[in-house]
Amino acid sequence: MSNLNEVEKSVHQIISSLNELKQEIKKVIVGQEEIIDQLLITFLAGGHALLEGVPGLAKTLMIRTLSEAIDLRFRRIQFTPDLMPSDIIGTEVLEEDHTTGKRIFKFNKGPLFANIILADEINRTSPKTQSALLEAMQEFAVTYAGTTYPLERPFFILATQNPIEQSGTFPLPEAQLDRFLLYIKVDYPTLEEERSILENTTGKKSEPIKNVIEGNKILEAQKLVREVHINSELIDWVSRMVRATRPGQKENNFVDEWVRWGAGPRAGQAMILTAKARALLHGNFSVTQDDIRQVAYPVLRHRILMNFKAEAERVSPDDVTKHLLQNITMSKSL
Repeated sequence: MSNLNEVEKSVHQIISSLNELKQEIKKVIVGQEEIIDQLLITFLAGGHALLEGVPGLAKTLMIRTLSEAIDLRFRRIQFTPDLMPSDIIGTEVLEEDHTTGKRIFKFNKGPLFANIILADEINRTSPKTQSALLEAMQEFAVTYAGTTYPLERPFFILATQNPIEQSGTFPLPEAQLDRFLLYIKVDYPTLEEERSILENTTGKKSEPIKNVIEGNKILEAQKLVREVHINSELIDWVSRMVRATRPGQKENNFVDEWVRWGAGPRAGQAMILTAKARALLHGNFSVTQDDIRQVAYPVLRHRILMNFKAEAERVSPDDVTKHLLQNITMSKSL
């Protein structure tokens, strides 16, 4: 019984710390509650996120504020067309060993060796440099000159991209997009939120951000996420929904008309894991249908490839997701 009480106490402490974390972010970021939730879900699920939005929507500020509230090392990498892989991974330099007098190569770690990485305007750098992130995102390690260097956990890459400036950009290939757990779209604030932004950012008032959670607590929360319960009917629903994104399925005329390629099994894994993280973030230890509905859009947004007709008619992956959520029913009501 005492062990059970200890587990419950640990769970409540983590949930309380996550709520404190949200409140600290809200000191600086007005509104955008859904975006903040999705960022925290990414952290809890142990994945990476891609944020897309026009300039001036506080994408960078949001990530920086998040890093200030967590006791983790933060680095920002500004991606440019001339950025090389060694600029982010690191490079070897020739140094002299003062004890032996011999010259040896020493690996100087690049900015990728931190806990929270802001990859700013990731679509502005070349595919060669973009691909340097692949191993780090998937394996949590980097390789240089035949030697593999593990990255300290927790490790998060939060990348931003600008959707309106296409000249001089290199769109991320589907293989790299799939490495991002969530594809988060940052929209304009509401009228009330924009008024609060103007008031709060043009005066003297500035609340300092407190460090409210340590990195080891994030690792504990990540382990706890995987223990969150999900009903077998919900798993079946997720599976059928992901499979329905692929053209050629029975009674799937909408997808056949607009979609070129559907989502793979990784989408189902991401949907279940992020739904578990969302449940925990809201103080629950069991996944609901609403949890899956909320994470379905950022999970599938970058995993459904639309055809030329869809692009011409401006039918988006979100439209496909909305259609599937409305038309694929649960095998059993919960």
